Amino acid sequence: MIIIQNGQLVSPSGLTRADLALDGGKIVAIQPHIQPGSGDTVQDASGCYVFPGFIDGHTHLDMDNGVTTTADDFASGTRAAVCGGTTTLVDFATQDKGGTLSEALAAWHKKAEGKSSCNYAFHMAITDWNEAVKAELPALFQQGVTSFKAYMAYDALKVNDAELLDILSALKPLGGILGVHCENGQLVNALQAQQKALGHFSPAAHPVSRPAEVEAEAINRLCYLGKLAGAPVHVVHLSTALGLAEIRAARKNGVTVYAETCPQYLTLDESLYKAPGFEGAKYVMSPPLRTPADVQALRKAVADGEIDTIATDHCSYNFKGQKELGLADFTKIPNGGPGIEHRPMVVYTSMVQSGELALTGFCRLLAEGPAKLFGMYPRKGVLAVGSDADVTIWDPQAKTVITAARQQQNVDYTPYEGFAVTGMPKAVYVGGQLAAQYGQPTGIVAGSYVKR
Repeated sequence: MIIIQNGQLVSPSGLTRADLALDGGKIVAIQPHIQPGSGDTVQDASGCYVFPGFIDGHTHLDMDNGVTTTADDFASGTRAAVCGGTTTLVDFATQDKGGTLSEALAAWHKKAEGKSSCNYAFHMAITDWNEAVKAELPALFQQGVTSFKAYMAYDALKVNDAELLDILSALKPLGGILGVHCENGQLVNALQAQQKALGHFSPAAHPVSRPAEVEAEAINRLCYLGKLAGAPVHVVHLSTALGLAEIRAARKNGVTVYAETCPQYLTLDESLYKAPGFEGAKYVMSPPLRTPADVQALRKAVADGEIDTIATDHCSYNFKGQKELGLADFTKIPNGGPGIEHRPMVVYTSMVQSGELALTGFCRLLAEGPAKLFGMYPRKGVLAVGSDADVTIWDPQAKTVITAARQQQNVDYTPYEGFAVTGMPKAVYVGGQLAAQYGQPTGIVAGSYVKR
């Protein structure tokens, strides 16, 4: 057995001074004091917080965008995740146009199996909706896939409003949840063409072509579709105050709307697109970084409990050779940024250390919230007897500086370069196996598929 002693156990309802015993991949005891036996390993958590392992509900690993493939696969991406304290992630298996959902699921299992340092589950991204695809849904639930994704932007991926309504209606009796990339794709295409007609080809044109209105309008539409279907909706990577206002209005209107945001929208702003040379390309992701006023509005929403989860939308491309595909045209810059490793440290330093967010709220956003939303609770997301032995021991005094040179992410930059961190994981257990210590991997590949 592994005995974690002298730590403060964190849950959304409060902190408890107690010891934990891990055995056979489960939490087997929680007591004020657990006396170790002769064969037990003791992990001293004095002065530390003990969290349920963090869950990242939004990642894109080993993803081919049609031109290039993300820099992180499941081996490097999950290694980086555990080094930051994340013990489970939910990646997007994506249906090919003309393909089936079961083919997509099989392809993603192949990408992840035997390579993952943290646990993994899959959302299913639906890009081609028809009666045959609809008939596949019950079989996916049987295989533990209960959450789905649809895009309102990107021509190769998006579905139309009638299809969205039908997907929501089809998922409702099964108890599924649909996460949606909310941007009006037609408007994005028109605004990108407008920027290029004006001779604007640099990364600075990216946020101009995807203004806040494009997100807010799509969120508004999704919420009305949810109301029509009588089904919950999940807005992923919320980035604007305007979008937030639409979510508030829909909730007042009786729609169940779950909202996710990401660390980049809580800490970085659109001034980075004006960085010298081509540096702004590092921040080309969709939705783009927003104004300082948007950042503040989202931080307040996080602090006030209006946001359900904080995920990364980790989608890493190297600056050299990959982001540079768009040197002459910002619309050719692969969209996405890295963040899987640094999410807990960035949010903790930026919001918990600053006093804006309580430890209990941090636990809800990074562990319990995603576990409940994505059908993993109470197996994950809580420190309880019988729950999985996914545990993150957090040293609130530890200090480091985020740099690309020292990261585990297989990418040549980080958007948080030079960010001084206070608080990081002392030890990270995946299924009761020690996967990382103070940001370094132990080399143990302990991740397994989470059937939800």
